[in-house]
Amino acid sequence: MAFEPDDPSRPGFAKPLLAVLRGERRDPPPMWLMRQAGRYLPEYRQLREEKGSFLDLVYDSDAAAEVTLQPIERFPEFDAAILFSDILIVPFALGQNLTFVAGEGPRLTPPLAVAKLEQLTEYPARLEPIYETVRKVRERLSSEKALIGFAGAPWTVATYMVAGQGSREQAEARRLAYGDPQAFAAIVERIEAVTFDYLCGQVEAGADAVQLFDSWSGSLAPSEFERWVIAPTARLAGKLRSRFPELPVIGFPKGAGGKIAAYARETGVSAVGLDETVDSVWADRELPSGLPVQGNLDPLALLTGGEPLQSAVRRILDAFPARPHIFNLGHGILQDTPVAHVEELTRLVKGAQWIG
Repeated sequence: MAFEPDDPSRPGFAKPLLAVLRGERRDPPPMWLMRQAGRYLPEYRQLREEKGSFLDLVYDSDAAAEVTLQPIERFPEFDAAILFSDILIVPFALGQNLTFVAGEGPRLTPPLAVAKLEQLTEYPARLEPIYETVRKVRERLSSEKALIGFAGAPWTVATYMVAGQGSREQAEARRLAYGDPQAFAAIVERIEAVTFDYLCGQVEAGADAVQLFDSWSGSLAPSEFERWVIAPTARLAGKLRSRFPELPVIGFPKGAGGKIAAYARETGVSAVGLDETVDSVWADRELPSGLPVQGNLDPLALLTGGEPLQSAVRRILDAFPARPHIFNLGHGILQDTPVAHVEELTRLVKGAQWIG
């Protein structure tokens, strides 16, 4: 896998995040935060209260665009906006009913543990408001900021579709994958096809890069990881590259641990996101030379702030002395995180303030 330095004549070269995703080292590194548009911001909480349900907010393209841009307006040091949406928009488009239960999370009905995929009626129009959000953000986003689109990776989305909700062990999906791999493969293939169309729609609407969130990849045995995480991701990355040769694709296999090395070698993604449990020094040593990485500050270090935050940031920056690196969290920002701690983080990463 070769990663060539960015060409100054290419569109987007002035955007630091895109330059790094194409293999260039930038100091200080570009940064953005997973879930940077969300509940830790008072302006988000106010808008959410006005709009009511989470899904109503996602499907109001004006409001969703506003939420996407809120962290960029508050933290001008951020180098990218990420689309405000949800990974379960794809199952919703595939025909499952989607609701969000306060204090409990999302619900998909009927779950595919009891229903058949072919019983669902697809609604591709449910993707259109998301593209409109991308277009509206693109119109308002400054030229030096990148816009990141995203989708859930097929394995993770399949776990929700089978169980009808999130679960820590993903037992229903794993059981189906072992017991009826043909049926499970059909689910994964359908998710993959719709996800490809969905990401293409986001890029055509103005996204500069896309991220695949495989939030539950850590629950799989190595052989199952190869089949249900690496193989679908490789197919998606290959199809996206065929359609958009310059499109950066970030893969985020949360919880994959040592399997990240195989993921990086075999999927063809442009960059790999590391969660907070990954040793950054190990990752720099074991991942393909020149492959951009993203991460991997513990969200709890950010919530804590002060010296623990300063030490954690320095360890991460020191771990990648030459590799192309995007600074990010190892997972989403926690809702109780003080805004002042995010301000402190931007000063630390961007070099305006080092203490100790």
